[in-house]
Amino acid sequence: MRTQLAISYEEIVSVENLLGAWDDFVRGKRKKRDVQEFGFRLMDNIFELHSELVSFRYKHSEYWAFKINDPKPRDIHKASVRDILLHHAIYRKLYPFFDRTFVDASYSCRKRKGTHKACDRFAAMLRSVGGNNTCTVWVLQCDVRKFFASIDHQILFSVLRTRISDKKILWLLYQVVGSFSSGIGNTGLPLGNLTSQLLVNIYMNEFDQFVKHTLRARYYIRYADDFAIVSTDRIELVEILDRSRCFLLEKLKLELHPSKVSLKTFVSGVDFLGWVHFPHHRILRASTKKWVFRRLRENPSRETVDSYRGMLSHGNAHKLEVKVVASVISQSVCRDTKKVR
Repeated sequence: MRTQLAISYEEIVSVENLLGAWDDFVRGKRKKRDVQEFGFRLMDNIFELHSELVSFRYKHSEYWAFKINDPKPRDIHKASVRDILLHHAIYRKLYPFFDRTFVDASYSCRKRKGTHKACDRFAAMLRSVGGNNTCTVWVLQCDVRKFFASIDHQILFSVLRTRISDKKILWLLYQVVGSFSSGIGNTGLPLGNLTSQLLVNIYMNEFDQFVKHTLRARYYIRYADDFAIVSTDRIELVEILDRSRCFLLEKLKLELHPSKVSLKTFVSGVDFLGWVHFPHHRILRASTKKWVFRRLRENPSRETVDSYRGMLSHGNAHKLEVKVVASVISQSVCRDTKKVR
């Protein structure tokens, strides 16, 4: 039997936890109008939300939908401040428990993990399997098609019930999960929700456990819907691909993106999480470079430049970093010249 969540529903919806969730949520968002409006009557709003939760009258509000390019087009669904506050309250109580159940190879939306550490781990895997370039290394890479939109609510709750026996907590999670649909039956989680980040990891942990303990793939790594497996045996990876595809489809109702399945040697360069990895270095993906400079043209602020310089410091990108700084200086000079005129 799987270890059960020991947190109670009352702990999640307590005024103390809601206040803690507000402190977590409000960091860096105090200037936003909707946040200020909610915060103006903070205690009244929190007591009202608490009352609805303890009496099971709570209903999740509708989402505000918009699109972003980051760098590829994405559909984002933003919840109201009131609902986001509840998302944080749920997350801060459930995350510590579920994080302990995840495999070490899962790097997305986890504390002390993230893209940079995932890239470092991926590079270490490649070096280890290759014996410092003494043998041919094969890399299987896959991407789940329409990942967030394809999460099946029924399967998600069958997984949650193996860890959560409290029906009140399951009711609360259903209010959040059931508040959104991708338009195809009871499927989909909204991009942008903090709870979605946790729930997709819980969902994909079923696959992680299968890969690590049934397929016994030693060199495996996953970041959200992207995963890679490294081996010196190409035939082994072909078999793993077939079994992985079947598991995802039959157990989780997820499909691999047909044009984003790759099986190639490491020496030719492997594109993973925005970087192209080679035996002794990694460089930024060409499309990511274009995206960086487009964002700098739109917002050449000091904060944006520092953010990208920090990102570039994790690879072999000194020349690109120089170009980033030069680009911003050039834009600044042009603006100053126009002012003088």
